[in-house]
Amino acid sequence: MNEEDKKWMSLALEIADRGAGYVSPNPMVGCVIVSAEGEKIAQGIHEQYGQAHAERNAVNSVSNKELLDGATVYVTLEPCAHHGNTPPCCELLAELPIGRVVVAMEDPTPKVAGKGIEYLRDHDIDVKVGILEEQAERLNEFFLHHQKWGRPFVALKIAQTLDGYIAAPDGDSEWISGQHSRALVHKWRSKYDAVMVGRNTALLDNPRLTVRHVEGRQPKRVVIDGPLELPDDLNLFTDQYEEKTIVITHNEQKYREEADPMLNMLKSDYFRGSTLLVDEKNGHTNLADALKELGKQPITSILVEAGQSLASALLRENLVDKVECFIAPKMLGGGTRSVLGVGINHMSEIMEFREVEWKQVGDDILFSGYF
Repeated sequence: MNEEDKKWMSLALEIADRGAGYVSPNPMVGCVIVSAEGEKIAQGIHEQYGQAHAERNAVNSVSNKELLDGATVYVTLEPCAHHGNTPPCCELLAELPIGRVVVAMEDPTPKVAGKGIEYLRDHDIDVKVGILEEQAERLNEFFLHHQKWGRPFVALKIAQTLDGYIAAPDGDSEWISGQHSRALVHKWRSKYDAVMVGRNTALLDNPRLTVRHVEGRQPKRVVIDGPLELPDDLNLFTDQYEEKTIVITHNEQKYREEADPMLNMLKSDYFRGSTLLVDEKNGHTNLADALKELGKQPITSILVEAGQSLASALLRENLVDKVECFIAPKMLGGGTRSVLGVGINHMSEIMEFREVEWKQVGDDILFSGYF
């Protein structure tokens, strides 16, 4: 790996991130084209799902095509090799007088999976693979997780006091974390496909789960409502993003009744977004089944902003991939714990994190860690 390859691939990765949220369920991709003399002549990203890919955007931005003679194309993901919403990028590149293509990582999608690289090599283009591969994998961790497991990548967001509480004894939780932390959460919301809460949080806090403090895409909103009894006047069902709300229930009888169009005609103001029926497990909604169904939407990533009950259940079922925990410089001495009853009785069973990071966000400390 030479320094020039690292330099230009770093730029490609940096610009690829601008498509976060907007390109899902596709991966984020960045492309940089460098002339034979070592000067950047173009760059492009995959901006929106269904629109042109990064390679095509970069190539189209080159006004003088003679500059492509002997050029090197840096792309963060293997060029696609199939006809989808857009033509194959490997065919586009193979038609150019370029000398080399540098790829950060192979595309695990079965329709690609090395075929794009093979196509380029078959057309006498030098292809180098694996430059900043780990960074490329981290960039598209949602996409890769969904490809591998068929369910969304789940990040659990917690905002707690120094002594581990998320709400006071009277249930009040506004605000434990500071303004900077809340703004960061809104930025996360714009990048995740969906934000999830449980029925208790929906009832007590009546959240909107929208992006407000920053600019960005509005996510879908998922609420776990096992008995399917949440009132229809909640923000999730009545605001301008009501069509983005997904309710998950295990109450088959109620689900069938509410799916009856004749009954719904009697409720002129009725709206509940879409409702998914999943299995029941020990008297509660089967969360693993819920994630599997959401993965079919397809939803590739979920930010969980739940209370104690749902957060603990997800941890207990080993369904959390990452924890983002804000620790505020405050103490309550009582109230609702962030996590309780996850099924651990011995130190040998303790949950351990990897790739741990601590950083300051305003006055809060943010812990980030993967399972």
